[in-house]
Amino acid sequence: MKPVCMVIGAGAGIGGHVAKRFAAEGYHVVLCRRSNATGLESLVNDIERDGGSANGYLLDASQDDAIETRIAQVEAEIGPIEVLLYNLGAQIGDRPLEQTSYKAFELGWRLATFGLFRAASAVCPQMASRGKGVILVTSATAAMRGNAGQHSHAAAMGGRRLLCQSLNAEYARQGIHVVHVLIDGAVDAPDTLGKMLGAEVFEQLRAKHGGDNDGLLLPEKIADTYFHVAQQHRSAWTHELDLRAHTDLAWWNH
Repeated sequence: MKPVCMVIGAGAGIGGHVAKRFAAEGYHVVLCRRSNATGLESLVNDIERDGGSANGYLLDASQDDAIETRIAQVEAEIGPIEVLLYNLGAQIGDRPLEQTSYKAFELGWRLATFGLFRAASAVCPQMASRGKGVILVTSATAAMRGNAGQHSHAAAMGGRRLLCQSLNAEYARQGIHVVHVLIDGAVDAPDTLGKMLGAEVFEQLRAKHGGDNDGLLLPEKIADTYFHVAQQHRSAWTHELDLRAHTDLAWWNH
């Protein structure tokens, strides 16, 4: 039986490339995303065409019990989840305080913090009973620094970071490696950053910083790092790391 890597938030950017990386290393990957069944099917087909194995499911993390039910189903029908990637974003864009509704603010928390709590509640007891497991959590600059217009995102990602610290404090000695990965820069991902900026602005960004400039974080290179930390020996675990392009200033230098 192949080890199982489950990706919650399996788009064409970080989530999809992490799935491909683990599949190439012999994992069976379970891909979950909120919408775009065609894109999900295409990603599964890409993995299978390259010799890997995968399942894809539509999963709306805002729905009650959706995360918990899917994790239980994977554990029962596919196999024990050895690696869980929680890759759901919670960015609603820059909004002044007076234009940030209660609903919009709460949505960021539900996706970034409460969703991770629900996933951990479902998978950590299973991993602990086996004495091993890895939980990879994609985070953002907002987890470290709040900016104007980022009330929802900063509060949600700050909560995500501290939740990761709490999970690590409770479960590391039970064999669960919790990793908080701070993505401190723009990612070359058309279906996330591209949608937020709009196609035209995104292509301008690519033209200026992408290509041979290596000024955008490449999802396939991010995936290499995710796989590396997931294989670390427990005597030298990384809990938190940050990734950015070589041309970017670190978050603390802004």
